[in-house]
Amino acid sequence: MKIALLLIIAGLLNLQTLAQKEIIHLASLPAEHKVIVKAGDQAFTVFTYPDTLEKPVLYPIYAADGELITRGFPAAPRPGDPADHPHHIGLWMNYENVNGLDFWNNSFAIPADKKNAYGWIRSVQVLKAEGGVKGILIYQAKWTDQGKNPLLDENTTFIFRAEGSTRIIDRISTLQAEKDVLFKDAKDGFLGLRVAHELELPSKDARQYVDDKGNITQVAATQNSGVTGNYLTSEGKTGDSAWGTRARWCMLYGKRGADTVSVVIVDNRSNPGYPTYWHARGYGLFAANPLGQKIFSGGQRELNYKLAKGESVTFKYRVIITSRNHRLSPNEIDQLSGDF
Repeated sequence: MKIALLLIIAGLLNLQTLAQKEIIHLASLPAEHKVIVKAGDQAFTVFTYPDTLEKPVLYPIYAADGELITRGFPAAPRPGDPADHPHHIGLWMNYENVNGLDFWNNSFAIPADKKNAYGWIRSVQVLKAEGGVKGILIYQAKWTDQGKNPLLDENTTFIFRAEGSTRIIDRISTLQAEKDVLFKDAKDGFLGLRVAHELELPSKDARQYVDDKGNITQVAATQNSGVTGNYLTSEGKTGDSAWGTRARWCMLYGKRGADTVSVVIVDNRSNPGYPTYWHARGYGLFAANPLGQKIFSGGQRELNYKLAKGESVTFKYRVIITSRNHRLSPNEIDQLSGDF
């Protein structure tokens, strides 16, 4: 009797869990170079890939309560949006130094006479956009120079899930070399997310950042009541101390509207450079960079990851977004990343 009762309870719990899972709907609009992703009837994100944009991105991205977790600038600025780093838009993947080409910092702000130093991810083809309990989006693209000569072929699968107050995005990207390729250790990379202003970390001072070409970017102070963000890594690093450290996962959390929003990026054991270094800045750049080891280790380690022509490598990341009255605990994060 007890076993039968336990089985009935387990079955009810499974039904309850299934009932909470929302159907993911994907609508591919090739003429507009986008795929719209919804959880039930709620906006989730949009995959956008026009060749006028220097890389394909997920933008904007919404939490389950309808709050935006991504910055509006440069595509759709909102009041209070900082206007630094115009190449930070939504969720993307690229790198600062691939055979000497800078894919990360390329944007409309780069003058035409300097564009030859920058790479471009383009010629995107959506191969699959299928809804269900798991939404699946598969695309191909090419990492090229300004003359459209390819360095890398990219094949990416996104898996979208929604359950209660949780949204999950899995990204699995395979890069195949069309020629010998060197990912020289660099600071700016690899999986990047630029978050809403409210999720930045409070700062009393303006800051400036210099890229590898000497371009200076000014970032204003963010000491105001609406800015509430903080970082926590799996190794216990918090705030600005998370930057440049290694961890299995890193969480950014803060108030967005009436809720506490938690945004977690989870590294995968199969990724090169695991556990990744975190290029997690207080001004709203939240990035995992496993390839910049020389910079983050102060010269103690160096990777300089290489692919020979025809070789490939796969990177896997999970992004977890929750909106509720408390931030995710480490145990909850481990549970949500357990099957990853």
